[in-house]
Amino acid sequence: MGLNSLTIRQPILGIRMQTKANFSNAVAKKVEQVMPVAVDEFYKRAGKKGQFLNWVGLPSKQIKKVDAIYDTVNKLKNQTGAKFLTVLGIGGSKHTVEHMLGINGLNIKGDKVKFFSDIDSTSFARYMEQIDNDITNSNFLVVSKSGSTFETKDGMMRVLGKLKEKFDDGWLFKSEWEKKIAKYMVAVTGKNDATSELRRYSNEHGWLGDLYIHDDVGGRFSAFDDHALFTLAYAGMKKEDMIKMLQSAQDVSNISMSKNLAQNQALSQAAFWSAARLDGIRDSVHQYLGEMFNSTEKWHTQMQNESIKDTSKQITKITDAMHHSSEAWYKPGNKFAFALTAPYDQGFAKENVEGYVKAIEKTNSDCGPSMLELLNTQGLGLSPEAAGAMTQTRAFSTVYQEILEKKALGQPLPKVLDAVLQPNVEAYKKNLKPIEGNKPPVEAGRISLNA
Repeated sequence: MGLNSLTIRQPILGIRMQTKANFSNAVAKKVEQVMPVAVDEFYKRAGKKGQFLNWVGLPSKQIKKVDAIYDTVNKLKNQTGAKFLTVLGIGGSKHTVEHMLGINGLNIKGDKVKFFSDIDSTSFARYMEQIDNDITNSNFLVVSKSGSTFETKDGMMRVLGKLKEKFDDGWLFKSEWEKKIAKYMVAVTGKNDATSELRRYSNEHGWLGDLYIHDDVGGRFSAFDDHALFTLAYAGMKKEDMIKMLQSAQDVSNISMSKNLAQNQALSQAAFWSAARLDGIRDSVHQYLGEMFNSTEKWHTQMQNESIKDTSKQITKITDAMHHSSEAWYKPGNKFAFALTAPYDQGFAKENVEGYVKAIEKTNSDCGPSMLELLNTQGLGLSPEAAGAMTQTRAFSTVYQEILEKKALGQPLPKVLDAVLQPNVEAYKKNLKPIEGNKPPVEAGRISLNA
């Protein structure tokens, strides 16, 4: 089974996969040679403090926490009676949740979970319109590892200000209206209040719950952390389905540190993308077929930009993009590598979907290296097993890609893999901080004098 023709016919945890490629023999051979070495490299780093790979074993830990998460959700709902849950967070604190809701067929009407992550006045006014201009129509999940992320803190301060307007009538003692506010608020942040500003604030103000972002789990790798599971439970995911999803994700972790190519889909996917880049194919596209993947597009783009740090890959939703984007993808002379992720459809559209997928896959393979990934469905989304497996596979594949490329090129690996770090965001963060002797350019929750 070589890299140029890799087929996994039987579904593994709800995933079927195949690749068709014509990489140069030298590149294919080199990548195949370093694949076992990459597994050894990953294995020796996983579970080590400071490697930011704790997401590898996180699903099994979270299975033990499922009951507590559902208990907290029920308590929050009962103590406020609010219609919605609003997630306040950016990046991995938001996109992982959107992705997990979408592929699990939850919050389709947007009637259970809302999101707010912007800082401008119009966006906040639009958000208030979504909750019928009554701040008590929503509970709030504030998600930030440090609690000092400006965008998230700004949204939180505006929400707290609105709640204060609602409950501080001038007659209640401060402690009384603060207790009312606290009933609507839940924090998901670092466990240590010495390093998390949000943990200190939530503890001091008596917010509900003991939810946290695990150490050494970066935002884009946090799809099974407390904020995502809490939101899934709030949106109505069955407890037994959550356990199936987590178990499947953990099974992928075990498989992904195996040297068996017939099983290790994450390594095989990483090898495909690595070989394409090493063979001189700079542009690529990963296509998703189906409305359930609308938010997966955002999360996968974040994985690509933050981990691979290369914007030449497009993450796109089809069928929407087929007629306009394909004009560029399939233009003779343009060199692309392609991947197509689609539902393994067993419904009323089964034959049409099979025909459509075969047509796109054939077009892709005629124009460049191609990969096809079919995912089992259930109800309004993926099966819990496929949801867990696909999500964890993406995380492993992303990290494996860096290891494979550097090993194939004979380059040394850094002490901590580049794929799990994001140092370059500091370029903008430093400009949000005050210059010595000056006022800060931004202040969370500040109200304009002209308002």
